[in-house]
Amino acid sequence: MKKALVISAPHSKAASGNDFHSFEGIFTSGVGPTYIISDSEREQLPIGSKVVILDNDYEKRAEAQLKGFSKAEMAGNGQQRYDVHLDKPKMVPYKKERLNRNGVAVIDDV
Repeated sequence: MKKALVISAPHSKAASGNDFHSFEGIFTSGVGPTYIISDSEREQLPIGSKVVILDNDYEKRAEAQLKGFSKAEMAGNGQQRYDVHLDKPKMVPYKKERLNRNGVAVIDDV
């Protein structure tokens, strides 16, 4: 079964001055910045996989195709952060997803 990556882009994060991390910022720039994504999660996501951008605060959801990952700075806990590069984002009906504490999830792509 194919997998999809879900990245959280809550309005509350953007409201704190991180516009590049906002739902709209990710949608228009095509880059989801600085997410902690484990090696095992990345291994399940080949180029072309679906990426879901989710704003649970305002119940917004978009889907795009994965173009790749690029390393960003290390997190304070020593985990690697990645920028998620996206292609062809489009708005879709909202559906909530369960996320891990890093604001990401790998789900079955149905």
